[in-house]
Amino acid sequence: MRKPHTQYFFVFALLCPLLSFSQGLAATFQKAINQGISISTLDSLYQSALHSDSLQAAFAGQEQEFQQAYVSMLQDLGAFLHDNKFEWGKQIRCFNRIYINKDGVIDYFLFNFKPGEIDPEKEQAFEKLLTEFIKTYRFPLTNTKDFAQCSPVQYTDKQ
Repeated sequence: MRKPHTQYFFVFALLCPLLSFSQGLAATFQKAINQGISISTLDSLYQSALHSDSLQAAFAGQEQEFQQAYVSMLQDLGAFLHDNKFEWGKQIRCFNRIYINKDGVIDYFLFNFKPGEIDPEKEQAFEKLLTEFIKTYRFPLTNTKDFAQCSPVQYTDKQ
């Protein structure tokens, strides 16, 4: 009778927090960390979509197409929020880090609002709607590798 290999269990135990949110996680950076998500681990698993070193960029040579797709995704999110009666009330500054698998599925959409910029109830409502949005949304571009993109964003109400 063979004994189970403890190294397989160890690797599985390390990956469990990441695998448990494979359907897509929308959360603040701190909430993700509190739930056992390691940002540095995600950064090691997802290649930077754009990078100053083209050898490290998942979309080297497609920078313009990627930027258009990224803007399109943020516009689609804005339309989704509007359709669900979510209003910011003013321009809101936020920082996003989005982890997308090679098929265009958003695995993790992490965000942080500028401190004092938004009340906790509005942040919770945003997180809930963002969770719904990423369940079905597909990023307009795919790749041979999982990729990530971060950026500051200014959210505003759709006119």
